[in-house]
Amino acid sequence: MARHTKAGNGATKATRQGTTSRADTTLLIICGGMSHERDVSLASGHRVGGHLEDAGWTVRFHDMDSDLLPYLADPKTRPDIVWPLLHGANGEDGSIRDILEMEGLPYIGSRAKASRTAWSKPIAKNVVRKLGGLSTPHSVTLPESTFRELGAKKVVDLLVSALKLPLFVKPTRGGSAMGCSRVDRADQLPQAMVDCFAYGDVALVEQAVTGTEISVSVLDIDGEPLVLPPLEVTTPDGSYDFEARTNPGPADFYVPARLPSEVLEAAQNAALAAHETLSLRDISRTDFIVDESGTPQFLESNVAPGMTATSMLPEAAVAAGYDLPDLYSSLVESVLRQNRAA
Repeated sequence: MARHTKAGNGATKATRQGTTSRADTTLLIICGGMSHERDVSLASGHRVGGHLEDAGWTVRFHDMDSDLLPYLADPKTRPDIVWPLLHGANGEDGSIRDILEMEGLPYIGSRAKASRTAWSKPIAKNVVRKLGGLSTPHSVTLPESTFRELGAKKVVDLLVSALKLPLFVKPTRGGSAMGCSRVDRADQLPQAMVDCFAYGDVALVEQAVTGTEISVSVLDIDGEPLVLPPLEVTTPDGSYDFEARTNPGPADFYVPARLPSEVLEAAQNAALAAHETLSLRDISRTDFIVDESGTPQFLESNVAPGMTATSMLPEAAVAAGYDLPDLYSSLVESVLRQNRAA
């Protein structure tokens, strides 16, 4: 059974860590960067920062740029804790976390090694299947060079023959559904590969599972996992693409997902298993398709899930009755109480 804990309603560091108040604690949010998901990152960072400011924290923001390292090193600006809210490369591939660890700064989120594992969708699928016992759609991983060297048409024909339609094509690394396409007809596959390779040079071609698309978020609060209710997402055309993820309107969320209670529990268990098997920490969001038999099929785990006004984790938290300033404060305080060097 999935383990749950109620996040506290936000006691200050004054009551839990001595005499330092929230206002005296500087929390730096790193957001922006130069990935395709820069705008989403900025929206996530400022949304979270606004909630934390409402809860009484001193919040600063910094882009991923050449001024960041001097800012972190300068005693006048060095923060007490960092929340990296970078999406895409640098934010989720472990690199910014390596930097923070070398700087000796405590931060919210998974460590660098775990981030790199989750960032690679094929590796994450293999880990959760072999070590976590989770189901995941059959897939193959092919670099762009394979199509060029063996002949694109021959490879496309083989994919259709071996995996069968429908298929889903996505970059092996990346988020916000950028470069992702569902392929229902063989003649759609070449364009899907072109779209995928615009965002990365390796493609994951996966059997498309028919079912309910859900997302389950996990937060670690004081050593106990808080597993939020599964969120179901639907769109008019059945495609939860970048536009639907980042703009109000196209997607409808249902929390909890419209599934039997035993399936909801199985999805929460699966999300917790993915979180623990991939050695994630503090915060993650795992996406599944629940197939016709009620089995959650693992798609991917995100170490820096979107935190915008249209993102799934905050939607699930609010629907479950959590106050976001209090919930985020509980996460920050949990990390501070651990006295991490990184």
